[in-house]
Amino acid sequence: MKVLDIKVMKGPNYWSNKRHKLIVMRLDLEDIEEKPTNKIPGFSERIEKMFPTMYTHRCSEGVEGGFFSRVKDGTWMGHVIEHIALEIQTLAGMDCGFGRTRETSQRGVYHVVFSYYEEKAGVYAAKESVKIAEALINNTEYDLAKTIQELREIREDERLGPSTGSIVDEAAKRKIPWIRLNRHSLVQLGYGKNQRRIQATVASTTSNIAVEIACDKEDTKNLLSAAEIPVPRGYVVYDEEDLQNTINKIGFPVITKPLDGNHGKGVTTNLRTIEDAIRGLEAAKKYSRAVICEKYITGRDHRVLVINYKFVAAALRTPAAVIGDGKHTIQQLIDIVNSDPRRGYGHEKVLTAIKVDDQTENILQKNNYTLETVLTMGEELWLKPTANLSTGGTATDVTDLVHPSNVFMCERIARIIGLDICGIDIMADNLSEPIAETGGAILEVNAAPGFRMHLDPTDGIGRNVAEPVIDMLYPPGSTARIPIIAITGTNGKTTTTRLIAHIVKQMGFKVGFTTTDGVYIQNQLMMRGDCTGPVSAEFVLKDPTVDFAVLESARGGILRAGLGFHNCDLAVVTNIAPDHLGLQGIDTLEQLARVKAVVPKSVLPEGYTILNADDDLVYKMRDELECKIALFSMNENNPRIQEHCANNGIACVYENGFVTILKGNWKIRIDKVVNIPITFGGKAEFNIQNTLAAVLAAYLRDFKVEDIKQALETFTPSPAQTPGRMNLFQFKNYNVLIDYAHNAHGMRAIGKYVSKVDAPHKVGIIAGVGDRRDEDTVQLAEEAAKVFDEIIIRQDRNLRGKTEDEIIALLTKGIQNISPDKKITNFKNESEAIDFAIKNASKGSFITIISDVVPDALDQVMKYKEQEEMS
Repeated sequence: MKVLDIKVMKGPNYWSNKRHKLIVMRLDLEDIEEKPTNKIPGFSERIEKMFPTMYTHRCSEGVEGGFFSRVKDGTWMGHVIEHIALEIQTLAGMDCGFGRTRETSQRGVYHVVFSYYEEKAGVYAAKESVKIAEALINNTEYDLAKTIQELREIREDERLGPSTGSIVDEAAKRKIPWIRLNRHSLVQLGYGKNQRRIQATVASTTSNIAVEIACDKEDTKNLLSAAEIPVPRGYVVYDEEDLQNTINKIGFPVITKPLDGNHGKGVTTNLRTIEDAIRGLEAAKKYSRAVICEKYITGRDHRVLVINYKFVAAALRTPAAVIGDGKHTIQQLIDIVNSDPRRGYGHEKVLTAIKVDDQTENILQKNNYTLETVLTMGEELWLKPTANLSTGGTATDVTDLVHPSNVFMCERIARIIGLDICGIDIMADNLSEPIAETGGAILEVNAAPGFRMHLDPTDGIGRNVAEPVIDMLYPPGSTARIPIIAITGTNGKTTTTRLIAHIVKQMGFKVGFTTTDGVYIQNQLMMRGDCTGPVSAEFVLKDPTVDFAVLESARGGILRAGLGFHNCDLAVVTNIAPDHLGLQGIDTLEQLARVKAVVPKSVLPEGYTILNADDDLVYKMRDELECKIALFSMNENNPRIQEHCANNGIACVYENGFVTILKGNWKIRIDKVVNIPITFGGKAEFNIQNTLAAVLAAYLRDFKVEDIKQALETFTPSPAQTPGRMNLFQFKNYNVLIDYAHNAHGMRAIGKYVSKVDAPHKVGIIAGVGDRRDEDTVQLAEEAAKVFDEIIIRQDRNLRGKTEDEIIALLTKGIQNISPDKKITNFKNESEAIDFAIKNASKGSFITIISDVVPDALDQVMKYKEQEEMS
C-alpha cells in the first residue's frame, strides 16, 4: 500500500461542514485491493486481539461489535485503516469518532477521512495506521504501545494547555471564532477589529505593568504590605552572605524562591538549617539571579482566582504525596497512586501522574529515605515542595467556604496589583475564617494563573472559570465577529468580489478582501498571487484594522484545507462550469458543485446565500442549506424567480435595461445597465450577472439604493480596480482587451462580448492548461474559434504535466473543429505573443489577450500605450 497524499482540513470542507478538523489521506491499496479482510487468513482474529477496544465501533451496523462483523464478512483495507487511525488516537487520549472512506475514480485508490484532535497527531496516526494494517496483513510484530506513547507526547507538545483550552472551548460554545496564532498558547478570539487575544490566561485586556509587578515578588510584597495585606517577612538575596543575614533577621523556617519565577519552579519550602537554605538558594538561582528568602508560613496551601476584579473560585492544594501502609515501598506506593484512572500523562486527565524527579530525591534524602523505604502505617510523605497539579498534586474546591472578608481582601489585591485575571496564593489553615485572625498570609500574586484546579478539582465542584473571562472580553451587547461575505463559483468570482468590496468601502467600512490576484486591506495590496484559500482568508480576519471581509473562496483552497472561516454572513455562488475536473478526486460537475456548496453551507442561519437561478447546479444547492435564500437571474420571467418572489423571497434581475431588486411583488430599480461601467454598455453580459449578485449582496446588507447606485457607477473595469478582468486599452489604430478567461465557460462569455464589438479583424491570444482534461482544452479552443478571425497560441509559464506540443495539438484540434482554415500562430511565451499581435495589428483590429500572468501582460500593454502617447 502507498500513501499518495495527506491533507489536513481545518475549516468547513468537502467532507463535512460540521466537522472541521479532518485528515484526508489518499491511499493506493495496490495489490491489497484484491484482498478484502475475509480473504486474509487470521486477519479478523489478529485485529481483535490488537484492538479489543474496537468492539465499541458500531460502524454501519449500528451496534457494538459492528465493525468486527464487517471485518469478518469482508471489508476493504481503506475502511480498516480509517478505524485504526481513529482508535490509536482514542487510546492516546484523543477521542476522535468521525470517519469515512470513499473510492476515487482510480481503481484501488481511496480517500480515507477521519477526525483528529491535534494536526501532527492526526498526520502521524494516518501514516502509522497503514503500517499497523500491513503488520496485521503480514502477521508481523508491531509495537503498539510505542505508537500510543508517541501520540501522547505529540498531543502534549501540540495541544493548548487546559487553561487556554477552557477559554477557547467557552468561546466556541458562544459561536465566537478563534485562530491559534502560534504553536504555543497565543490565541485570537474573534475577527478583525473585534478580536481579542489570550496567551495562557493573560488577555489583551491585561495590564502589562500589572504583569511586571506580579512577576517581581519583592514589588508585589511591598505593595501589599503598604496596603495592610498580611505577607510573610522576607528579603531579596543574591548570595550566601545575603541569605545568612536575612535568616538572622527573620529566623527559621524559611522558603526560597526565584524573584521572577512562576508555577512553583525553583521553590523550596520549610528550610530549617543553613545547609538546606543554601541548597534552596542554589535551586532558585537556576531561574533568577535574585532570590526571595522569606519566613515560611505554616498552614495549608490555597489558591484564589479573581477575574475582572471579582472573586470566582478557590481551591485547597495538596502536593503529590503517598501514605504508608507498612507493606509497600515508596516506589510501590507511587505506582499505586498513579494507577488511579483519573491520573494520566501530562494534562490528558484530571490528575497528572507523579514522577520522581530531583525535587523528590531531595525530599527523600532530607528524610533519610529511598524509593525502597517502607513507610509506617498512616505516615504521609509529600513528594514535592509545592502543590502544583502539573507535578501530581491534588486540589479540593472550597469556593463556597470562603469568608466574605477574604473575598473582599482578594478582590482588593487584584485591584492593587492591577491584574484582571489574578491567582492569589494564600497560606492559611482555612479560608472560612479571616486570615488576619488565623495568622495566614499572602504568599504570591500570579499573572497567568492555571485554571485546571478549578475546572477539574480532585474533590468538590468544578467551576467554569473560563466563563467570566469571556464575559470580560465580550460584555453583553458586544460582538466578536465582523461581517463576512464569501464568493465562490467557477467564473466571475474575482469581479464580483471586487465589486462587493468597492460597494462596502463606499459605505465607510474598512474592507479586507481576497482575490485570485492578491489580498487587499483597505485597497492596499498586501500579498500578490492567487490568494483565494484559507491562509489568505485568515490573513484578512487576523488584521485588527478590518471591520468587513469579502473573501473569494476557490475550489483549490477548499479541497486543500477547507475554508479559512467557520461561518459567514452571506455567500454568493456565481455559476458552475467545467474547470479543474479530473484533479484532486473531482471528476464531475456534480462533484465540483458539492465542493463549491461548502461556502453556502457555512452561512449562519440568519444569513443569506445568493444563488444563480439560471444555473441548474447552483439553484439545486438551496435544498441543502439552513440559511435564507436570495436569487439572481438575467430573466425576470424565470419560473424559479417567479416562484421565489411569490413566496415573498428577494431576488435581483436584469429587466428592461435595469438592474432591479424584486421584493415579493415589488420592483426596486437600482440603476440602468448602460450607466454601469463594467457592463460595457450592456455588451458584457457576464458582468451584468456579476453586478446582479453584488447588488443583491449590498441590498441584503441594508445599504441604501442611492449608495449602491453611486458605487456601481464609480467601479470601472480598469487595471487599478479590476486587474485582468475586462481591461480595455484603446489605441489609435486598434484596441486591446486583457482578460483572465481560463476555461470554455469563460471563453464563451468573452466571445459573446467580442461578437458585439464592431471590428474588421479580431485576434485572440489563448493558451491551454496542462492539468486540465483534454476535452476541456479542445472545448476552450472551439469557443475561441467561433469568435476570433485569427488565433495566437502561447504557452503558460507552468505547463502542469503536458508538453508544449501536446497542448498545441489539443488547441489546434479545437480550432480546426470549428474552422479548418483559421490562421494559427504559435509562441512559447505570452510576452512574445503580445508583441507579435500588437506589432502586426491591422487598422481597426480588436486584440483579446487571455492572460496567464496578468500583471506582466498589463505592464507590457501599458508600455505600448505610453509609447504611442509620447510619439
